[in-house]
Amino acid sequence: MPAAPITAPMQDDKIAWVRVSSCFLPLATPISDAKVLTGRQKPMTEIAILFAEIETTGGHSGIGFSYSKRAGGPGQFAHAREIVDRLLGEDPNDIARLWDKLCWAGASVGRSGLSTQAIGAFDVALWDMKAKRAGLPLAKLLGAHRDSVRCYNTSGGFLHTPLEQLLVNTRLSREKGIGGIKLKVGQPDCALDIRRVEAVRKHLGDDFPLMVDANQQWDRPTAQRMCRIFEQFNLIWIEEPLDCYDNEGHAALAAQFDTPIATGEMLTSAAEHAELIRHRAADYVMPDAPRVGGITPFLKVAGLAEHAGLMLAPHFAMELHVHLAAAYPREPWVEHFEWLEPLFNERLEIADGRMLVPKRPGLGVSISEQARAWTREQVEVGQRP
Repeated sequence: MPAAPITAPMQDDKIAWVRVSSCFLPLATPISDAKVLTGRQKPMTEIAILFAEIETTGGHSGIGFSYSKRAGGPGQFAHAREIVDRLLGEDPNDIARLWDKLCWAGASVGRSGLSTQAIGAFDVALWDMKAKRAGLPLAKLLGAHRDSVRCYNTSGGFLHTPLEQLLVNTRLSREKGIGGIKLKVGQPDCALDIRRVEAVRKHLGDDFPLMVDANQQWDRPTAQRMCRIFEQFNLIWIEEPLDCYDNEGHAALAAQFDTPIATGEMLTSAAEHAELIRHRAADYVMPDAPRVGGITPFLKVAGLAEHAGLMLAPHFAMELHVHLAAAYPREPWVEHFEWLEPLFNERLEIADGRMLVPKRPGLGVSISEQARAWTREQVEVGQRP
């Protein structure tokens, strides 16, 4: 057989230009969950989006994003603006090394939370670029296990929604082809939660996938009682019954009840997730790539979860997480939120209870003109090639 041809060495490529933008996406209706009803937070009226756009000397480009709800958006932008010049002249393929470089550039303010969430926008953009360079969807670049992922709707089940409208929303979600429904619970009056879950379960039937989310608002005795009551409703999971850092409490619930426990969305580093997994504090781990600092740390979390035999359900940002979930060995869930759709020119497809992985290279999305119009601040470094 003839020898395989020797390929030419890859052309040197360097990061030449980066733009960071702070965009504020308005929500049509103020959003309330249990944190609002317990007085800990105000209703959410907008989402702060941090966009990163990167171009290289070789003509390659990538886009990434992070986000913040209720507060923190200006802080994320300020941190990103302060460290962005560290990327200039770097090889865009060295993503793990660049993550470390950006992290150490701001290490005095910590390696989790706001500082690494700012890094997340750059990290996602670099992975988007690498997948585009390969001509592959991000899921395929990472090594996909499937071309579609089970999806469930959350946006129709918030606590500000009256029960009658809640039932309408569940019907509309099913008609769109969405495969599960999640309800917010955790009200000060637990009886109201029970009535809402009971009504929706009756409306959906016994077997349609249904989840609930208490948004960390129960104490341990209340969580114990509510988990016991909710066993009768055949739930896919009970989410955040306790404070997100109460690993021991979550582990006790996971060990005691048949209904799986889900948590992790509020954790802001791979190290925090490692502790959750070490304690066996969840059956479903719910990492959020922008919150933990991007795809690079998300993959570390996914590796730990897989090794521990846990299930995966990434939080929010479906435009990104559909790819990451598709690359997880065990069948995951992805959260369907249409809130971010105006930011992009493309739309994800839903069919038969599943979200289809885009076939376009990279993330498969581009920033819309509407997102540009909602941009309040931006900064550019370098020169566009």
